[in-house]
Amino acid sequence: MAAIPSPKKRKRLLTRTATSLTAISFLIAAHPCWAAHANITELSLEELLSVEITSVSKKSEKASDAAAAVFVINQEDIKRSGATSIPEVLRMVPGLQVARIDANKWAISSRGFNAFSANKLLVLMDGRTLYNPLFSGVLWDAQDTMLDDIERIEVIRGPGASLWGANAVNGVINIISKHSADTQGGLLSAGTGTEEKGFGSARYGAKINDHTTFRVYGKNFYRDALEFADTSKANDDWHQWRSGFRVDSTPDSPYSFTIQGDGYNGSSGATTNIPTTSPPFTTNLDNPSNIRGGDLLSRLTRKGTDNSEMSLQAYYDLARSNDRLLGDDRRTADLEFQHRFQATTKQELTWGLGSRYTHDTVENSQTFSFDPASRTDMLLSAFVQDEITLVEDLLRLTLGSKFEHNDYTGYEVQPSGRLLYTPHQHHTLWAAVSQAVRTPSRADHDIRVSSAILPSEYISLPPGNLAEIVINGNEEFNSEKLIAYELGYRTQVHETLAFDVAAFFNDYSRLRTIPPSLNFITPNSTTPGVLYQVNYEAGNTMEGYTYGFELVADAKPLDWWRLQLAYTYLRLDLQETGQGLYASEDAEGESPRNQVSLRSMMDLSSSVTLDTWLRYVDNLPTYGIDNYVTLDARIGWQVHPQIELSLVGRNLLDTAQPEFGYLFINTIPSEIERSVYAQARITF
Repeated sequence: MAAIPSPKKRKRLLTRTATSLTAISFLIAAHPCWAAHANITELSLEELLSVEITSVSKKSEKASDAAAAVFVINQEDIKRSGATSIPEVLRMVPGLQVARIDANKWAISSRGFNAFSANKLLVLMDGRTLYNPLFSGVLWDAQDTMLDDIERIEVIRGPGASLWGANAVNGVINIISKHSADTQGGLLSAGTGTEEKGFGSARYGAKINDHTTFRVYGKNFYRDALEFADTSKANDDWHQWRSGFRVDSTPDSPYSFTIQGDGYNGSSGATTNIPTTSPPFTTNLDNPSNIRGGDLLSRLTRKGTDNSEMSLQAYYDLARSNDRLLGDDRRTADLEFQHRFQATTKQELTWGLGSRYTHDTVENSQTFSFDPASRTDMLLSAFVQDEITLVEDLLRLTLGSKFEHNDYTGYEVQPSGRLLYTPHQHHTLWAAVSQAVRTPSRADHDIRVSSAILPSEYISLPPGNLAEIVINGNEEFNSEKLIAYELGYRTQVHETLAFDVAAFFNDYSRLRTIPPSLNFITPNSTTPGVLYQVNYEAGNTMEGYTYGFELVADAKPLDWWRLQLAYTYLRLDLQETGQGLYASEDAEGESPRNQVSLRSMMDLSSSVTLDTWLRYVDNLPTYGIDNYVTLDARIGWQVHPQIELSLVGRNLLDTAQPEFGYLFINTIPSEIERSVYAQARITF
């Protein structure tokens, strides 16, 4: 009987096998016998790179003509990635740091400062902001839709504040779903696997009349719990159902409208470490969370014969989440008006007004609490943007600014200037200077966190007692500020090869820190058996800069084979003006310095596709996480024009590895495991 290889040998064998499989797939693809089945895409590389976007200028324009670092994920990218959630799809974007924390939580940021509550990235879905003002971030386990219904995801790296407002500091993610006219008929999809225990979705679209279409959808999934490094269960299984609808008028008149809505309910498990008054002064808590809510959005658009456009959008969002440590019941109402018109023969002016009402009620605990427990905030905004053609088809200047008033810091102004130079249809240079702010959240202003309980001698206090380490919000907390300098170049050097590179230098001031408060040590009156309270308070005592570049190379070596390489280089250099719980070195080590993504998409025949995705992520010193390499693979078989089967393998090079950690909210990170799933997709 053959000896069983050791774990290290098994890992090396798996790595060699997976690498060999990838190489074999490339060799097979290069064989001339496959040339007869050249139908990986009907679009040329130039057409792929000239997709229409709306996020950079709040109007339709070619991505290749945008004066910003923009990356577009289309429906084919989503399908062939094998991803089952939006965060997994975003891993292909250069400049984004995407790390999975456990089975249902992610840390996602742009150009540094990654965290579970990454607070410098604005995320939108069909014009509805997903940014949570309780802690300045996105609850990714609550944000979902039917992936088949996403038309594209537009990602801007760098500030988008002059149009989108505060908190669009390091980037904007705009998730855009398909017009209901493009989802007519039915679709059924279902799958199962080692981690994806069961998932399914259904959608149906039809005409209401000659001018109006609709669709309805529903989806459900269950993801198994992952494991910790010691192989014990993390209790982080994830279940959710979601349904929704969309109604659109067809654009056969000056007026068009959209009405859409969603509802969801689910549970997200976690294991959380909390302080206690008994040795070892911490304990693990099984901490499931219930997340539920709904939204309703309507938009009316009028297009003029002179290429002008006016739109009025309103949405209402209800979101509730609660676990054993904190509950949040939030209601948001938003109204936005926008007008674009030709001011002169060489000037296009876009302006808009907006207001947002937010009301929340928080359920406090000994570990996390907010004072006041309920709060109402109002945000008022206006923006103006002037796009000036300096030299026709050669030089374009865009100037603009966002003006906002919030209830924390009052008035904020966020200007930008962008210059686009196009000396040739295949060569584009652009430069930008922008100012953006990250306004305070409820956590910065109103929170109290019981961070730890320690014997008093550990913090130089009289022995024999306990001391509670407490982090408090600060009513004087200021907006974090960024001045960004960007430079980019796009070129299509051949009909089969194109490059897009963007470099940046970001100058930050007033960054959030946790320095000691003026009343550093006080008697404790909140926790029985604890004599002292050691107080830290949110402050703005860090500054510094980040710099780096992002490169994307698209290639079509054969008509039926596409390759995409993305590389990200990032450096952070931060300094504190005071001493706090978390040093600048921690922030510098929360995002990888180097990232590489290589995707291969091949049509092996008219009915079989093969996709592989290799990624390298650098180490995270703050969390003690080593660099790692992952390989995903997907094979799809179009059994019938209306039936597709697929098999997907993820994280194939390792049994499991951690990707991130926590600082403030001490949920214990899981090991991200190797997984396989099969899926069937039927259209009718």
